[in-house]
Amino acid sequence: MNIQPNVNLDLIARFEQKSARIGILGLGYVGLPLVLRFSEVGYKVVGFDIDDSKVDALNGKRSYIDHISGAKIGEAIDRGFEPTTDFSRAAEVDALIICVPTPLNKHREPDLSFVVNTVDSILPYIRSGQVLSLESTTYPGTTEEELLPRIEKRGLKAGRDFFLVYSPEREDPGNPDFTTRTIPKVCGGHTPACLDVGLALYGQVIDRVVPVTSTRAAELTKLLENIQRAVNIGLVNEMKMIADRMGIDIFEVIDAAATKPFGFTPYYPGPGLGGHCIPIDPFYLTWKAREYGLNTHFIELAGEINRDMPQWVLEKITDALNQQNKALKGSRVLALGIAYKRDVDDMRESPSVMVMELLRAKGAKVDYSDPNVPVFPKMREHKFDLSSVDLTPETLAAYDCVVLLTDHSRFPYEMIRENAKLLVDTRGKYRDTYANVVKA
Repeated sequence: MNIQPNVNLDLIARFEQKSARIGILGLGYVGLPLVLRFSEVGYKVVGFDIDDSKVDALNGKRSYIDHISGAKIGEAIDRGFEPTTDFSRAAEVDALIICVPTPLNKHREPDLSFVVNTVDSILPYIRSGQVLSLESTTYPGTTEEELLPRIEKRGLKAGRDFFLVYSPEREDPGNPDFTTRTIPKVCGGHTPACLDVGLALYGQVIDRVVPVTSTRAAELTKLLENIQRAVNIGLVNEMKMIADRMGIDIFEVIDAAATKPFGFTPYYPGPGLGGHCIPIDPFYLTWKAREYGLNTHFIELAGEINRDMPQWVLEKITDALNQQNKALKGSRVLALGIAYKRDVDDMRESPSVMVMELLRAKGAKVDYSDPNVPVFPKMREHKFDLSSVDLTPETLAAYDCVVLLTDHSRFPYEMIRENAKLLVDTRGKYRDTYANVVKA
């Protein structure tokens, strides 16, 4: 008697009863909050990572992410959360959820090496009756083209023996208004049975799960969300440059336009785009679109504008120093805020670091101050041997230029303005006119 059609029903029942074990692969800004949520509702969770220091910290009930407390880690450990670097333990769990980076390579093409290497690491241990969910942002077709054939080579049939879904992460680090539980979650399955299992997996921990008809539709949904934001930010960054040439304050204009009660959504300019999604996602789609003979002119133009914003900031700093009869080369410059956005410690794709790189390349002596990043972290593409500078009146006065790049709420803004010789503001924090403030 063939009992395979009941595999999905058995797995769904285990998720509903919370007797299933959950495996999270990648314990960073996406994976760790997911661990905490599954643990919170009563699941036993195994967390996998290749970084020994992360696993050691978690086992010691310590957090390495600013907005996640050590107390939360400790509670999860006490409930049975097991962090490990032993990928053979993938055989023990019923769900395998992949939350690893998907960066761009030096040619700005998709780099799926983290995803592929993770799948290859667990491939010998994948068994019948498991669900594999990919959460990493990627181009449409990745789940079917990269994950599916690897697993089916093991002799397992998707939708019958194992279940394959794509459910893009929507984490917004540091945002107190939305949590892993409250952010609606899109889910697409390779087959209807796969989708049913995926909905059962996430339906126990997320308030609202949104089904779509395929993994490809779910993959494109994630790209659309972030490309829309990237395009609008590209537009407002270009408007900022135009307004600057015309002697108009773009922030005043945006605030005025935002009073329209319909048809306008305010987006605000800055020194560039940061984070794990918005600077990267447009290039994932433009790369894949070429396979279909399409050129994404509009999306690529927005990407170019956003990518060039650190250069714009460099030019504003150079011009501001020139007005004070100072050369950029040899000047001491203090970067305020190096995380990619306000009130987080997340450094991924931070435009602040790009500004620092450009300043250093031009001969400036660069330091930084960031209350959330005490020591400049190890990064794949950037290296600074620096620690955060404490902000005092004397410290600020010692720099030729202070440039506000990330507007953390913990910065003493009035004290900064009063003591900086020259202050370049890329975030519109200083709306009034001050002799020592240059808006960039």
